[in-house]
Amino acid sequence: MEEDIQVPVYLLTGFLESGKTSFLRFTLQQEYFATPEKTLLILCEEGVEEYEPELLEKANTVLEIIEEPEDLTAERLAAFEICYSPGRVLIEYNGMWQVSRLEEMALPVGWGIVQHITTVDSSTFDMYLSNMKSLFMEMVRNADMILFNRSSLDQPLAAYRRGIKVVNQRAEIIFEDEEGELEDIFEGEMPFDIQAPVIEIAPEDYGLWFVDAMDHPEKYQGKAVHFQGRVLKPGDLPAGEFVPGRIAMTCCADDTTFIGFVCKSGETDGLREGGWVDVQARVGIEYRSVYHGEGPVLEAQCVKSCQPLEEEMVYFN
Repeated sequence: MEEDIQVPVYLLTGFLESGKTSFLRFTLQQEYFATPEKTLLILCEEGVEEYEPELLEKANTVLEIIEEPEDLTAERLAAFEICYSPGRVLIEYNGMWQVSRLEEMALPVGWGIVQHITTVDSSTFDMYLSNMKSLFMEMVRNADMILFNRSSLDQPLAAYRRGIKVVNQRAEIIFEDEEGELEDIFEGEMPFDIQAPVIEIAPEDYGLWFVDAMDHPEKYQGKAVHFQGRVLKPGDLPAGEFVPGRIAMTCCADDTTFIGFVCKSGETDGLREGGWVDVQARVGIEYRSVYHGEGPVLEAQCVKSCQPLEEEMVYFN
């Protein structure tokens, strides 16, 4: 539990030259990140950028380098705790090492990961995604923030964002160029009429609508939507609720996830798990633990069985 954490651990992941070191060098120099306690920086990958001794001394930071994944062990971390008694820990992780290995590791007593940030070089994102998609998806699956640097409005940033949101709905995604954060990059891209009396969500647009509604539920609040999906009836939902949605591919055919919104309906008893339904519903906003906060909750106006869609999967290309 987070309240039991005495030594916060900040985990930074990303492929080589994605901007991890630049991000940490900048952060260590900021007043808001200053602390009188010693900071332990564990570097698992050395790139072009380096940490100057003057910077580390000024930030009261000690640097430990781990070059091989088998050297990053619970025993090694315990030795760091005894040697330095750090007040906080920064881990610049190697992009070629599996993040799950660290997430499953027994950290020293009192240590706990409080923030996971993944950095991405937008200019090489497509190349890495094509060749190392499984590793990348593991990086972002539990990240709190994904920072795309070296971004340009000429790049398909909206598609990048949708692809990540299907894997990690709660992550904050930021795009930056040399001058700072890019804003309003998704304005006007919706392929459906959001002002229509009933917003018709075509099967091929379901993923786009899902991500937009998760990010901006207020845009759809009080409006009616119409779409097709499969029935999911999780055991922890109250009676009279189900989740109509679609299966989205995140990495490969063996790595999929179900995406959908909680829907209130008086007809849930007659719905078959996995069956296809045609849904018209009005969108509300409620707090739900599955959303880690407030999110869209549908109030069904009409739910009826329908034929399966020709293409079941949602792809985020």
